[in-house]
Amino acid sequence: MAKIIFLHPDLGIGGAERLVLDAALAFKKKGHDVSFYTNHHDPSHCFAETRDGTFPVTVVGDWIPRSILGKFKAACAYLRIVYAAIYLTWYVIPKQKPNMIFCDLISLCIPFLKLGNGDFRIIFYCHHPDKLLTKKGGILKKLYRAPLNWLEEFTTAQADKVIVNSRYTAKVYMKAFNKIKEIPDICYPSINTEFFENSAHKPLEDIISIGKDKFVFLSINRYERKKNLELALKSFEHLKHKLAPQDWDRVHLIMAGGYDPINLENIEHYNELTGLAAELDIENKVTFMKSPKEVEKVSLLYNCKALVYTPSNEHFGIVPLEAMYFSKPVIAVNSGGPTETIVNNITGFLCEPKSDAFAEAMKTLVLNQELGVRLGEAGRKRFEAKFSFNAFTEQLNSILLQEIRITESVKIQHKKKQ
Repeated sequence: MAKIIFLHPDLGIGGAERLVLDAALAFKKKGHDVSFYTNHHDPSHCFAETRDGTFPVTVVGDWIPRSILGKFKAACAYLRIVYAAIYLTWYVIPKQKPNMIFCDLISLCIPFLKLGNGDFRIIFYCHHPDKLLTKKGGILKKLYRAPLNWLEEFTTAQADKVIVNSRYTAKVYMKAFNKIKEIPDICYPSINTEFFENSAHKPLEDIISIGKDKFVFLSINRYERKKNLELALKSFEHLKHKLAPQDWDRVHLIMAGGYDPINLENIEHYNELTGLAAELDIENKVTFMKSPKEVEKVSLLYNCKALVYTPSNEHFGIVPLEAMYFSKPVIAVNSGGPTETIVNNITGFLCEPKSDAFAEAMKTLVLNQELGVRLGEAGRKRFEAKFSFNAFTEQLNSILLQEIRITESVKIQHKKKQ
Protein backbone atom coordinates (compact mmCIF):
# COMPACT_ATOMS: atom_id res chain seq x y z
CA MET A 1 0.00 0.00 0.00
CA ALA A 2 1.28 3.43 -0.98
CA LYS A 3 0.56 6.73 0.72
CA ILE A 4 -0.59 9.42 -1.71
CA ILE A 5 -1.22 13.10 -1.01
CA PHE A 6 -3.31 15.21 -3.39
CA LEU A 7 -2.66 18.95 -3.40
CA HIS A 8 -5.36 20.92 -5.26
CA PRO A 9 -6.15 24.67 -5.09
CA ASP A 10 -9.94 24.58 -4.71
CA LEU A 11 -12.05 21.45 -4.21
CA GLY A 12 -15.19 22.88 -5.77
CA ILE A 13 -17.23 21.57 -8.68
CA GLY A 14 -15.52 21.38 -12.06
CA GLY A 15 -13.75 19.13 -14.51
CA ALA A 16 -10.36 19.44 -12.80
CA GLU A 17 -11.89 18.62 -9.43
CA ARG A 18 -13.75 15.64 -10.87
CA LEU A 19 -10.52 14.38 -12.43
CA VAL A 20 -8.46 14.50 -9.23
CA LEU A 21 -11.27 12.87 -7.26
CA ASP A 22 -11.56 10.07 -9.81
CA ALA A 23 -7.78 9.63 -9.69
CA ALA A 24 -8.02 9.38 -5.90
CA LEU A 25 -10.85 6.84 -6.21
CA ALA A 26 -8.72 4.83 -8.64
CA PHE A 27 -5.82 4.72 -6.17
CA LYS A 28 -8.15 3.87 -3.30
CA LYS A 29 -9.63 1.03 -5.37
CA LYS A 30 -6.11 -0.41 -5.54
CA GLY A 31 -5.79 -0.27 -1.75
CA HIS A 32 -3.66 2.86 -1.43
CA ASP A 33 -4.03 5.46 1.34
CA VAL A 34 -5.19 8.82 -0.06
CA SER A 35 -5.65 12.25 1.54
CA PHE A 36 -6.41 15.74 0.19
CA TYR A 37 -4.94 19.14 1.01
CA THR A 38 -6.48 22.24 -0.52
CA ASN A 39 -6.71 26.02 -0.21
CA HIS A 40 -10.51 26.03 -0.22
CA HIS A 41 -13.30 23.56 0.43
CA ASP A 42 -16.94 24.56 0.81
CA PRO A 43 -19.10 21.56 1.87
CA SER A 44 -22.10 23.21 0.18
CA HIS A 45 -20.27 23.49 -3.15
CA CYS A 46 -18.24 20.34 -3.70
CA PHE A 47 -18.41 16.76 -4.90
CA ALA A 48 -19.79 14.23 -2.45
CA GLU A 49 -16.50 12.34 -2.01
CA THR A 50 -14.91 15.35 -0.31
CA ARG A 51 -17.90 15.80 1.97
CA ASP A 52 -19.01 12.31 2.99
CA GLY A 53 -15.74 11.07 4.48
CA THR A 54 -14.55 9.10 1.45
CA PHE A 55 -11.32 11.09 1.69
CA PRO A 56 -9.92 13.21 4.52
CA VAL A 57 -9.69 16.86 3.43
CA THR A 58 -7.48 19.46 5.11
CA VAL A 59 -7.84 23.15 4.22
CA VAL A 60 -4.65 25.22 4.33
CA GLY A 61 -4.22 28.92 3.57
CA ASP A 62 -7.82 29.89 2.89
CA TRP A 63 -7.18 33.09 4.86
CA ILE A 64 -4.93 34.37 2.06
CA PRO A 65 -7.04 36.59 -0.26
CA ARG A 66 -8.08 35.28 -3.69
CA SER A 67 -7.47 38.68 -5.25
CA ILE A 68 -6.45 42.24 -4.42
CA LEU A 69 -9.20 44.70 -5.31
CA GLY A 70 -10.44 42.20 -7.89
CA LYS A 71 -7.01 41.99 -9.56
CA PHE A 72 -3.87 39.82 -9.27
CA LYS A 73 -5.92 36.61 -9.05
CA ALA A 74 -3.12 34.45 -10.49
CA ALA A 75 -0.50 35.86 -8.12
CA CYS A 76 -2.81 35.27 -5.15
CA ALA A 77 -3.54 31.71 -6.31
CA TYR A 78 0.22 31.08 -6.58
CA LEU A 79 0.79 32.48 -3.08
CA ARG A 80 -2.00 30.33 -1.62
CA ILE A 81 -0.69 27.09 -3.14
CA VAL A 82 2.91 27.86 -2.13
CA TYR A 83 1.76 28.38 1.44
CA ALA A 84 0.01 24.98 1.34
CA ALA A 85 3.14 23.36 -0.13
CA ILE A 86 5.33 24.79 2.63
CA TYR A 87 2.83 23.54 5.21
CA LEU A 88 3.06 20.04 3.69
CA THR A 89 6.84 20.21 3.63
CA TRP A 90 7.17 21.18 7.29
CA TYR A 91 4.28 19.44 9.02
CA VAL A 92 2.80 16.69 6.86
CA ILE A 93 5.52 15.00 4.79
CA PRO A 94 7.79 14.21 7.80
CA LYS A 95 4.87 12.50 9.60
CA GLN A 96 3.01 10.77 6.76
CA LYS A 97 6.08 9.90 4.66
CA PRO A 98 4.10 9.74 1.38
CA ASN A 99 5.24 7.74 -1.63
CA MET A 100 3.71 10.21 -4.07
CA ILE A 101 2.32 13.74 -4.16
CA PHE A 102 -0.21 14.36 -6.90
CA CYS A 103 -0.71 18.02 -7.79
CA ASP A 104 -2.35 19.89 -10.64
CA LEU A 105 -3.33 23.32 -12.02
CA ILE A 106 -0.49 25.30 -10.35
CA SER A 107 3.05 23.96 -10.69
CA LEU A 108 4.73 26.57 -8.49
CA CYS A 109 4.19 24.29 -5.50
CA ILE A 110 6.58 21.66 -6.90
CA PRO A 111 10.00 23.13 -5.89
CA PHE A 112 8.68 23.82 -2.38
CA LEU A 113 7.40 20.25 -2.07
CA LYS A 114 10.82 18.99 -3.15
CA LEU A 115 12.29 20.61 -0.04
CA GLY A 116 10.44 17.97 1.96
CA ASN A 117 12.59 15.33 3.60
CA GLY A 118 11.35 12.04 2.21
CA ASP A 119 11.47 9.47 -0.57
CA PHE A 120 8.49 10.55 -2.65
CA ARG A 121 7.77 11.34 -6.27
CA ILE A 122 5.80 14.33 -7.55
CA ILE A 123 3.25 13.83 -10.31
CA PHE A 124 1.88 16.93 -12.00
CA TYR A 125 -1.34 16.55 -13.98
CA CYS A 126 -1.48 19.32 -16.60
CA HIS A 127 -5.08 19.98 -17.64
CA HIS A 128 -3.90 22.90 -19.78
CA PRO A 129 -1.02 25.41 -19.49
CA ASP A 130 -2.16 28.25 -17.25
CA LYS A 131 -0.30 30.80 -19.37
CA LEU A 132 -2.74 30.08 -22.22
CA LEU A 133 -5.86 30.51 -20.08
CA THR A 134 -5.27 34.11 -19.05
CA LYS A 135 -7.07 36.85 -20.96
CA LYS A 136 -4.99 39.09 -23.17
CA GLY A 137 -4.30 42.61 -21.96
CA GLY A 138 -2.07 45.63 -22.38
CA ILE A 139 1.57 46.21 -21.53
CA LEU A 140 0.94 46.13 -17.76
CA LYS A 141 -0.80 42.76 -18.04
CA LYS A 142 2.10 41.38 -20.08
CA LEU A 143 4.63 42.63 -17.52
CA TYR A 144 2.56 41.08 -14.75
CA ARG A 145 2.22 37.73 -16.51
CA ALA A 146 5.83 37.44 -17.78
CA PRO A 147 7.39 36.20 -14.51
CA LEU A 148 4.36 33.99 -13.78
CA ASN A 149 4.62 32.36 -17.22
CA TRP A 150 8.35 31.80 -16.76
CA LEU A 151 7.79 30.30 -13.33
CA GLU A 152 5.11 27.97 -14.69
CA GLU A 153 7.47 26.46 -17.26
CA PHE A 154 10.42 26.34 -14.86
CA THR A 155 8.49 24.64 -12.07
CA THR A 156 6.53 22.26 -14.32
CA ALA A 157 9.85 20.90 -15.55
CA GLN A 158 10.76 19.99 -11.95
CA ALA A 159 7.96 17.44 -11.60
CA ASP A 160 9.14 13.83 -11.61
CA LYS A 161 6.43 13.04 -14.16
CA VAL A 162 3.92 15.14 -16.07
CA ILE A 163 0.59 13.68 -17.21
CA VAL A 164 -1.85 15.34 -19.62
CA ASN A 165 -5.48 14.54 -20.36
CA SER A 166 -5.44 14.18 -24.16
CA ARG A 167 -3.30 14.18 -27.29
CA TYR A 168 -4.60 17.68 -27.93
CA THR A 169 -3.30 18.92 -24.55
CA ALA A 170 0.03 17.14 -25.13
CA LYS A 171 0.54 19.14 -28.34
CA VAL A 172 -0.47 22.38 -26.63
CA TYR A 173 1.84 21.57 -23.70
CA MET A 174 4.89 20.94 -25.90
CA LYS A 175 4.26 24.12 -27.89
CA ALA A 176 3.68 26.27 -24.80
CA PHE A 177 6.71 24.89 -22.92
CA ASN A 178 9.21 24.61 -25.75
CA LYS A 179 12.17 24.39 -23.34
CA ILE A 180 10.78 21.15 -21.86
CA LYS A 181 11.86 18.32 -24.12
CA GLU A 182 10.32 15.37 -22.27
CA ILE A 183 6.98 14.37 -23.80
CA PRO A 184 4.23 14.04 -21.14
CA ASP A 185 2.27 10.84 -20.61
CA ILE A 186 -1.34 10.83 -21.81
CA CYS A 187 -3.88 9.56 -19.31
CA TYR A 188 -7.46 9.98 -20.47
CA PRO A 189 -9.79 10.83 -17.59
CA SER A 190 -12.71 8.56 -16.83
CA ILE A 191 -15.78 8.77 -14.61
CA ASN A 192 -16.85 7.12 -11.39
CA THR A 193 -19.16 4.58 -13.00
CA GLU A 194 -19.78 2.84 -9.68
CA PHE A 195 -21.57 5.93 -8.42
CA PHE A 196 -23.60 6.16 -11.63
CA GLU A 197 -24.56 2.49 -11.41
CA ASN A 198 -25.72 2.79 -7.80
CA SER A 199 -27.64 6.05 -8.20
CA ALA A 200 -31.42 5.96 -8.60
CA HIS A 201 -32.74 7.67 -11.72
CA LYS A 202 -35.54 10.05 -10.85
CA PRO A 203 -38.10 11.04 -13.50
CA LEU A 204 -37.44 14.51 -14.89
CA GLU A 205 -40.74 15.80 -13.52
CA ASP A 206 -39.42 15.07 -10.02
CA ILE A 207 -36.52 17.47 -10.65
CA ILE A 208 -37.96 20.21 -12.86
CA SER A 209 -41.41 21.13 -14.10
CA ILE A 210 -41.42 20.75 -17.90
CA GLY A 211 -44.18 18.25 -18.53
CA LYS A 212 -43.94 14.68 -19.75
CA ASP A 213 -42.65 13.19 -23.01
CA LYS A 214 -40.36 16.07 -23.89
CA PHE A 215 -37.36 15.71 -26.18
CA VAL A 216 -34.74 17.15 -23.83
CA PHE A 217 -31.40 18.57 -24.90
CA LEU A 218 -28.99 18.90 -21.99
CA SER A 219 -26.05 21.25 -21.50
CA ILE A 220 -23.78 20.73 -18.47
CA ASN A 221 -20.95 23.17 -17.88
CA ARG A 222 -19.81 25.76 -15.39
CA TYR A 223 -21.34 29.21 -15.85
CA GLU A 224 -18.18 30.65 -17.37
CA ARG A 225 -17.91 32.67 -20.58
CA LYS A 226 -15.17 30.48 -22.03
CA LYS A 227 -17.63 27.56 -22.09
CA ASN A 228 -19.55 29.36 -24.87
CA LEU A 229 -22.93 28.52 -23.37
CA GLU A 230 -24.54 31.23 -25.50
CA LEU A 231 -24.07 28.85 -28.43
CA ALA A 232 -26.50 26.38 -26.86
CA LEU A 233 -29.18 29.04 -26.47
CA LYS A 234 -28.69 30.54 -29.94
CA SER A 235 -28.67 27.07 -31.51
CA PHE A 236 -31.86 26.16 -29.70
CA GLU A 237 -33.55 29.35 -30.95
CA HIS A 238 -32.27 28.53 -34.44
CA LEU A 239 -33.82 25.07 -34.11
CA LYS A 240 -37.22 26.72 -33.68
CA HIS A 241 -37.10 27.84 -37.31
CA LYS A 242 -36.10 24.40 -38.57
CA LEU A 243 -38.92 22.41 -36.96
CA ALA A 244 -42.63 22.20 -37.54
CA PRO A 245 -44.68 23.76 -34.71
CA GLN A 246 -45.72 20.36 -33.33
CA ASP A 247 -42.08 19.21 -33.15
CA TRP A 248 -40.92 22.50 -31.61
CA ASP A 249 -43.61 22.14 -28.98
CA ARG A 250 -42.09 18.93 -27.62
CA VAL A 251 -38.43 19.99 -27.33
CA HIS A 252 -36.84 21.51 -24.25
CA LEU A 253 -33.35 22.66 -23.28
CA ILE A 254 -31.88 22.24 -19.79
CA MET A 255 -28.86 24.37 -18.93
CA ALA A 256 -27.25 22.84 -15.83
CA GLY A 257 -24.05 24.44 -14.63
CA GLY A 258 -21.59 24.75 -11.80
CA TYR A 259 -22.43 27.95 -9.91
CA ASP A 260 -20.36 29.26 -7.03
CA PRO A 261 -22.10 32.14 -5.22
CA ILE A 262 -18.72 33.70 -4.39
CA ASN A 263 -17.55 33.60 -8.01
CA LEU A 264 -18.38 36.91 -9.69
CA GLU A 265 -18.15 35.50 -13.21
CA ASN A 266 -20.62 32.71 -12.37
CA ILE A 267 -23.10 35.29 -11.10
CA GLU A 268 -22.66 37.67 -14.02
CA HIS A 269 -22.74 35.00 -16.72
CA TYR A 270 -25.81 33.27 -15.29
CA ASN A 271 -27.63 36.61 -15.49
CA GLU A 272 -26.34 37.17 -19.02
CA LEU A 273 -27.63 33.78 -20.16
CA THR A 274 -31.07 34.13 -18.58
CA GLY A 275 -31.29 37.56 -20.17
CA LEU A 276 -30.31 36.12 -23.56
CA ALA A 277 -32.99 33.44 -23.28
CA ALA A 278 -35.58 36.15 -22.68
CA GLU A 279 -34.20 38.23 -25.57
CA LEU A 280 -34.46 35.20 -27.90
CA ASP A 281 -38.00 34.57 -26.66
CA ILE A 282 -37.24 31.00 -25.60
CA GLU A 283 -37.26 31.42 -21.81
CA ASN A 284 -40.33 29.19 -21.49
CA LYS A 285 -38.47 26.42 -23.36
CA VAL A 286 -35.26 26.61 -21.31
CA THR A 287 -34.65 25.55 -17.71
CA PHE A 288 -31.58 26.85 -15.89
CA MET A 289 -30.15 24.88 -12.96
CA LYS A 290 -27.43 26.01 -10.58
CA SER A 291 -24.95 23.37 -9.37
CA PRO A 292 -27.26 20.35 -9.55
CA LYS A 293 -26.50 17.65 -7.02
CA GLU A 294 -24.73 14.56 -8.32
CA VAL A 295 -27.90 12.45 -8.04
CA GLU A 296 -29.78 15.13 -10.00
CA LYS A 297 -27.08 15.21 -12.64
CA VAL A 298 -27.30 11.46 -13.06
CA SER A 299 -31.07 11.73 -13.56
CA LEU A 300 -30.61 14.53 -16.10
CA LEU A 301 -28.16 12.43 -18.11
CA TYR A 302 -30.38 9.38 -17.87
CA ASN A 303 -33.52 11.20 -19.04
CA CYS A 304 -32.19 13.55 -21.71
CA LYS A 305 -32.16 12.63 -25.39
CA ALA A 306 -28.84 14.27 -26.28
CA LEU A 307 -26.00 16.32 -24.82
CA VAL A 308 -25.09 19.72 -26.27
CA TYR A 309 -21.45 20.50 -25.49
CA THR A 310 -20.36 23.98 -26.58
CA PRO A 311 -16.74 24.82 -25.49
CA SER A 312 -14.19 25.32 -28.26
CA ASN A 313 -10.67 23.92 -27.83
CA GLU A 314 -11.72 22.17 -24.64
CA HIS A 315 -8.72 20.44 -23.06
CA PHE A 316 -10.59 17.14 -22.74
CA GLY A 317 -14.21 17.36 -21.59
CA ILE A 318 -15.50 14.88 -19.02
CA VAL A 319 -19.22 15.54 -19.58
CA PRO A 320 -19.29 13.92 -23.05
CA LEU A 321 -17.95 10.73 -21.42
CA GLU A 322 -20.76 10.84 -18.89
CA ALA A 323 -23.30 11.18 -21.70
CA MET A 324 -21.70 8.33 -23.63
CA TYR A 325 -21.89 6.13 -20.54
CA PHE A 326 -25.64 6.74 -20.50
CA SER A 327 -25.88 5.95 -24.23
CA LYS A 328 -26.67 9.52 -25.25
CA PRO A 329 -25.48 11.08 -28.52
CA VAL A 330 -23.25 14.13 -28.11
CA ILE A 331 -23.26 17.29 -30.21
CA ALA A 332 -19.93 19.06 -29.66
CA VAL A 333 -17.53 21.53 -31.24
CA ASN A 334 -15.09 19.97 -33.68
CA SER A 335 -11.94 20.97 -31.76
CA GLY A 336 -9.89 19.99 -28.73
CA GLY A 337 -10.49 16.96 -26.55
CA PRO A 338 -13.99 16.07 -27.86
CA THR A 339 -12.43 15.11 -31.20
CA GLU A 340 -10.73 12.24 -29.33
CA THR A 341 -13.84 11.02 -27.52
CA ILE A 342 -16.61 11.57 -30.08
CA VAL A 343 -16.65 9.95 -33.52
CA ASN A 344 -18.58 12.12 -35.97
CA ASN A 345 -21.77 10.47 -37.28
CA ILE A 346 -20.96 7.37 -35.22
CA THR A 347 -21.38 8.41 -31.57
CA GLY A 348 -22.63 11.95 -32.16
CA PHE A 349 -21.89 15.05 -34.21
CA LEU A 350 -18.80 17.25 -34.32
CA CYS A 351 -19.82 20.69 -35.56
CA GLU A 352 -18.40 24.10 -36.25
CA PRO A 353 -19.13 26.46 -33.33
CA LYS A 354 -22.04 28.07 -35.17
CA SER A 355 -25.69 28.06 -34.23
CA ASP A 356 -26.84 26.84 -37.64
CA ALA A 357 -24.52 23.80 -37.53
CA PHE A 358 -25.59 22.86 -34.00
CA ALA A 359 -29.26 23.44 -34.81
CA GLU A 360 -29.03 21.16 -37.85
CA ALA A 361 -27.59 18.36 -35.72
CA MET A 362 -30.30 18.92 -33.11
CA LYS A 363 -32.98 18.81 -35.81
CA THR A 364 -31.60 15.49 -37.10
CA LEU A 365 -31.98 13.91 -33.67
CA VAL A 366 -35.47 15.30 -33.09
CA LEU A 367 -36.76 13.96 -36.42
CA ASN A 368 -34.90 10.65 -36.31
CA GLN A 369 -34.97 9.28 -32.78
CA GLU A 370 -33.88 5.81 -33.93
CA LEU A 371 -30.65 7.36 -35.18
CA GLY A 372 -30.14 8.96 -31.76
CA VAL A 373 -30.51 5.57 -30.10
CA ARG A 374 -27.94 4.01 -32.47
CA LEU A 375 -25.47 6.85 -31.89
CA GLY A 376 -25.95 6.55 -28.14
CA GLU A 377 -25.38 2.79 -28.15
CA ALA A 378 -22.20 3.26 -30.19
CA GLY A 379 -21.06 5.89 -27.69
CA ARG A 380 -21.52 3.48 -24.77
CA LYS A 381 -19.45 0.83 -26.58
CA ARG A 382 -16.71 3.36 -27.28
CA PHE A 383 -16.69 4.44 -23.65
CA GLU A 384 -16.29 0.86 -22.43
CA ALA A 385 -13.50 0.15 -24.93
CA LYS A 386 -11.37 3.28 -24.45
CA PHE A 387 -12.43 5.33 -21.43
CA SER A 388 -13.61 2.91 -18.74
CA PHE A 389 -12.76 3.52 -15.10
CA ASN A 390 -10.91 0.20 -14.98
CA ALA A 391 -8.58 1.30 -17.78
CA PHE A 392 -8.02 4.63 -16.02
CA THR A 393 -7.30 2.85 -12.72
CA GLU A 394 -4.80 0.43 -14.22
CA GLN A 395 -2.91 3.18 -16.03
CA LEU A 396 -2.62 5.38 -12.96
CA ASN A 397 -1.58 2.47 -10.77
CA SER A 398 1.04 1.48 -13.32
CA ILE A 399 2.46 5.01 -13.21
CA LEU A 400 2.52 4.93 -9.40
CA LEU A 401 4.34 1.58 -9.28
CA GLN A 402 6.83 2.77 -11.88
CA GLU A 403 7.59 5.89 -9.84
CA ILE A 404 8.00 3.83 -6.66
CA ARG A 405 10.46 1.55 -8.46
CA ILE A 406 12.46 4.60 -9.51
CA THR A 407 12.56 5.77 -5.90
CA GLU A 408 13.81 2.36 -4.73
CA SER A 409 16.43 2.31 -7.49
CA VAL A 410 17.71 5.74 -6.46
CA LYS A 411 17.95 4.61 -2.82
CA ILE A 412 19.94 1.53 -3.83
CA GLN A 413 22.33 3.61 -5.95
CA HIS A 414 22.76 6.07 -3.09
CA LYS A 415 23.66 3.25 -0.67
CA LYS A 416 26.21 1.83 -3.12
CA LYS A 417 27.93 5.22 -3.35
CA GLN A 418 28.15 5.38 0.43
